[in-house]
Amino acid sequence: MSRHNQPVLLVLGAGDRAYRSFLLQEFGARHHLVLLDNQPPAWTRPYVSDAVTVDLHDHQAVHRAVTEIALRHPISGVTTYLEHHVELVAHLAKELGLPGADPDAVEACRDKARTRQLLAEHGVPSARSVLVNSAEEATAAADAIGYPVVIKPRGLGGSAGVHRADYREHVAAHYDSAAAATLIGLEASAAAGVLVEEYLHGPEISVECAVRGRGDVHIAAITRKRLGAEPAFLETGHLVDATDPLLDDPALHHVVTSAIKAVGITTGILHVEVRLTRQGPRIIEINARLGGDLIPRLVHLATGISLPQAQAAMAAGDTPDLNASMAQSAAVEFRYPTVTGPVQTAHARAFTADWLERLVWTRQSGDIVTAGPHSTINDRLAHAVVCAPTADACQARLDQVLQSLTVYIAEPVRTTACVR
Repeated sequence: MSRHNQPVLLVLGAGDRAYRSFLLQEFGARHHLVLLDNQPPAWTRPYVSDAVTVDLHDHQAVHRAVTEIALRHPISGVTTYLEHHVELVAHLAKELGLPGADPDAVEACRDKARTRQLLAEHGVPSARSVLVNSAEEATAAADAIGYPVVIKPRGLGGSAGVHRADYREHVAAHYDSAAAATLIGLEASAAAGVLVEEYLHGPEISVECAVRGRGDVHIAAITRKRLGAEPAFLETGHLVDATDPLLDDPALHHVVTSAIKAVGITTGILHVEVRLTRQGPRIIEINARLGGDLIPRLVHLATGISLPQAQAAMAAGDTPDLNASMAQSAAVEFRYPTVTGPVQTAHARAFTADWLERLVWTRQSGDIVTAGPHSTINDRLAHAVVCAPTADACQARLDQVLQSLTVYIAEPVRTTACVR
């Protein structure tokens, strides 16, 4: 078959190389890729057969670009790993007659208010939630729900603008923060409004799963999430253990399956966030995409399962390979600044180990960073990914790596500490 006639998988958006290169590489392991992006970055060239420059927020322009691609190549599927393009992917797949989730179901996942409504209608354990449009409405909702409450934007991600309010006098400021929150690339497509929600006590996890029909949910991995100090909910690390006992927990499986059925997703790879409360598992969010923050890489390192390859296969109408080929633990930890200001220097002592998958600086000299509690994921200084036979060994190795880092920010010179 000539290259001109080879089927291609369309990928919408490239994202940041530090977090996304593994995903694009895995998409391309078994498929010829055509990338559509506002400005296709140079780092994507080894992984794609072609790249098309198009404004992904201009849906008519995207449709024209897809039509032109279809004149050159058969299109086998369309996919993305970026939150802000999942709705467009669903609509394109439907219009092209390709496999994909129902657009209404994907929109329900993106709209946190709609998610809560559907979960309540179907009796799925979640958090009580009220959609508000002013600080006064937020205060009234918080009073009715009872403190503490969580206040968050209706349509963003990455914990942007999410805060816990313990007292009535904190609500207005947290409402303003949530209403003003932005996350690069998401604010343009996010639903307006703020949610005031019941605070759920307990550790947070995410469930990485494949949906292969209504009610047919395969849990591939459990991600144990580590969060920074509240009132913010910044994610500071993740761990995947191939032998996690929650993989066989019937209550968790029932709640996750019921939640996915409630929003109407019948195909694809999902990232479902859950709090493990004393009353049992309760749904935080349902994301109609691969997990972010290198979680698919952790799953691959711990189990051998490639969730991005599985997603690409499902987008093309093929059967995904979800069989584990190894059993160990893998973890990532993110280093945040404790001082606000410009990064002066950032360096690490020489460090080599076969269990260190990566150590990546994501901020450089001259970059302005913000310390907690106002940090966002854009303020992360560096991250490390490690593997080990057990979860405890992973944490010990992460500590060893991150202790080798030194960062100086502004004056007076201070060395930041790793956020736990």
